[in-house]
Amino acid sequence: MRSMSKLWSLWIRVGLAALSGLLSGYAALAVAELVSAAVRPQASPVVAVGGAAIDRTPPAVKDWAIRHFGTNDKLVLQLGILVVLALIAMVLGVIALRHRRIGAAGVLLFGVVGALAAISRPDSTGGTDALPSIVGTVVGAGLLFWLIGRLRTDRPTFHTVGDDENAGRPPAAVGAAGDGWDRRGFVVAATAAAAASTGAGWLGLALNGSSGQSAVASRAKVILPRPVSPAAPVPKGAELHIPGISPFFTPNPDFYRVDTALVVPKVDATTWRLTIHGKGVTRPRTVTFDDLIHGRAGELIERDVTLACVSNEVGGPYVGNARWIGVRLADLLREAGVVPPSKGGPADQLVARSVDGMTIGSPVDDVMDGRDAMLAVGMNGQPLPFEHGFPVRMLVPGLFGYVSACKWIEDIELTTFDAYDSYWVKRSWARRGPIKTESRIDTPKPFARPAQGTVMVAGVAWAQHRGIDRVEIRVDDGPWQQADLAAQDSTDTWRQWSFPWKAATSGSHTLTVRATDRTGTVQTEQRTPTIPDGASGWHSVVVTVQ
Repeated sequence: MRSMSKLWSLWIRVGLAALSGLLSGYAALAVAELVSAAVRPQASPVVAVGGAAIDRTPPAVKDWAIRHFGTNDKLVLQLGILVVLALIAMVLGVIALRHRRIGAAGVLLFGVVGALAAISRPDSTGGTDALPSIVGTVVGAGLLFWLIGRLRTDRPTFHTVGDDENAGRPPAAVGAAGDGWDRRGFVVAATAAAAASTGAGWLGLALNGSSGQSAVASRAKVILPRPVSPAAPVPKGAELHIPGISPFFTPNPDFYRVDTALVVPKVDATTWRLTIHGKGVTRPRTVTFDDLIHGRAGELIERDVTLACVSNEVGGPYVGNARWIGVRLADLLREAGVVPPSKGGPADQLVARSVDGMTIGSPVDDVMDGRDAMLAVGMNGQPLPFEHGFPVRMLVPGLFGYVSACKWIEDIELTTFDAYDSYWVKRSWARRGPIKTESRIDTPKPFARPAQGTVMVAGVAWAQHRGIDRVEIRVDDGPWQQADLAAQDSTDTWRQWSFPWKAATSGSHTLTVRATDRTGTVQTEQRTPTIPDGASGWHSVVVTVQ
């Protein structure tokens, strides 16, 4: 009976040791969050480690995460990091029960990992980024050392008067239940630690949340001037009012977001600067936000442009259309003395840098060949949302976003493809990324069960900077039949289409779509993955006619 009691007490202490490790990890993260408010939100260890993990994740894994988790991929990553840290913290707590110093040292080791991750990020501001991880884990290690001390059986405790088993032993050497560890002391210490950690974490989150208030205020004050070159009115008939089809303009909240930023940068427009420099730049310059929308640079244009992500699978959701307002990028480059390589200029690559350290390389010839490449300041009639690059982002019609759509841009350097590989190129993606001719069935959805009769098949097709000339539908293995095209807004936007299918035969049917662009190029049937330069193939859906 006594041995069972001791075994039960041991298991209780092991469980509480694991809880001690968990509380210590919680305290470390909470204190680190509070310290990061004094440094910058991106220095928080979960953000820093998450960013480092993204940087080092193989492209195929990254692509898989985007495909399966979509815009929730960053949340899944952060939750995964927290789960792993929680498990490791619990293991360290159990180790500390027998080797208190080793357990505490393990917590400190994770501080080193977090600190190294923070200072290795492309947007690191230096050694101060390491402070949250270091301070947090010092507190966590100290807390673990202290809590485990409450569970040690060799600590001095007191016995009850009249306990025959302990007769003759010093009162300080015996526990109230004979097992030598301080239950009440542990409960008090653990409760106090949890409360203090929660307070520190809440305060840190609140301060980090308020750190971007100046940026929020600057965006609220932005009034976009009337563009000197407004977009042409959308032609009548460009938008088909068919249930289930993508709207012609994608609302800002619904526009896809694919980037590596775990914390959305909030940049104050009043302090924002863009520097243009590098190879062949004879007149380097720095541009302010006010310059863009009011100054010499501020000859704003307004254009409808469809953007697409290179990670978009055939039939995928990472494509959207918006009305953008901005400044012609080619004009700014010419004012800086840039000459495209096709006319003898020395630089063939434009490297755009974001405030979060992202680098995106674009072909200079494509930027300056007359297309509406721009530094955008507005989206669908509003200042850019923070998630989409406020105060300024870059976009180049006809190129995938990974080689054109730098958000939160702050630097443009002219260089060559031979001299520099941008972020995604270093990770096995192609240097040049022209958007492929693609089409998608929006309705009916896969595995739909329409009734016999006329079924409206509809969707969108895109071939930015070339335009869509024809869309065809095939039912099962039958002949290709031409779909009805909506009016074309511009060659830089997607085009809606529809096909009234007379579904006379019940059972399972496969609907397939393909598009032809205005150069005569037919969308290829060949299936390729997204890596290295975008997916290809025909989009199909299987439906069952009732």
